[in-house]
Amino acid sequence: MSKNFYAVIMAGGVGSRFWPVSTQQYPKQFHDMLGTGESLIQKTFNRINNLIPSKNILIATNKRYEDLVFHQLPKIKHQQMLLEPAMRNTAPCILYAALKIHQQNPDAVMLVAPSDHWIENEEMFLNNIKTSFEACAANDILMTLGIQPDYPNTGYGYIQFEKNNAPVKKVKNFTEKPDLETAKQFLASGEYLWNAGIFIWSVKSILKAFEVFLPNMVSILNKDSKVFNTDKEEQFINDYYASCDNISIDFGIMEHAKNVHVLPVNFGWNDLGTWGSLYNKLSKDKQENAIVGAQTIFRDSNGNMIRTQNGKKVIIQGLENFIIVEKDDVLLICPKQDEQDIKQIAAQAKEIFGEKVV
Repeated sequence: MSKNFYAVIMAGGVGSRFWPVSTQQYPKQFHDMLGTGESLIQKTFNRINNLIPSKNILIATNKRYEDLVFHQLPKIKHQQMLLEPAMRNTAPCILYAALKIHQQNPDAVMLVAPSDHWIENEEMFLNNIKTSFEACAANDILMTLGIQPDYPNTGYGYIQFEKNNAPVKKVKNFTEKPDLETAKQFLASGEYLWNAGIFIWSVKSILKAFEVFLPNMVSILNKDSKVFNTDKEEQFINDYYASCDNISIDFGIMEHAKNVHVLPVNFGWNDLGTWGSLYNKLSKDKQENAIVGAQTIFRDSNGNMIRTQNGKKVIIQGLENFIIVEKDDVLLICPKQDEQDIKQIAAQAKEIFGEKVV
């Protein structure tokens, strides 16, 4: 492990498309979504900890999840927490992390990774991160990992790269979620990758980029660099963080900078953004039903996603391609093809049943 290796795990989202399991009080990253014995954030932390010292891993999350993080990640100390007093997307959070890390170690290279992604081949993932760290330590570049696409997905952003023989490619441009025909064209060209939202750079390079593209944000969060890693940091962030623009790192910097590069990777990635994506990663029975938690009997039922409290006895007859999810006193039954409606379903449930259900 290198003392210059750092990571920021982004763990502030709510995961509303995983309702009713994922709620504002207990979001999906703190759940064992796949029945592995570890929550998603625990799996992410332990994976990264194989390469990066635990004291160099920061957790960026909403203030309300502080106790959940400490409970699930006992190696984490208070000074490793980036507690966001307001939701402001990824750019302010990444700037906060970079300023904090730079104050500790100006030679640091940092990984920014979501807390809730699934990675099949962890050894390959760590090798890809090492390659990226080496490239960023040697060059003034901003890097992202691009997933080799295996079908024309319309739910992901795409990265177009310049073809060359080097492992790290220069990025031509980013494209937001395309329609199906465009996605098919992207795959046929062989020069597009899925955008996984995993970033690597030196703290010097990312701070330089912030100075160029988001100088107002720098002026807000770098009013007093001496507060970072002191007892005054939390109060400083509480006072000024909400003044930052609500903007993603993609829109704020990556789509404008000229020194953006990508490493094409293929380590078995899934962003676990919906029940359908979770279904795709789970093992299935002979009728292609995926089960987490439940004891089940299926009669003439195929392709269903079932998640209940551990040991719940569930009998299903004559149902195909449905999501059936139980959490406490809430039961959701929804066709898989309509899973994108779950966010709206949760909003309606909140309106009718009250805050506690979401």
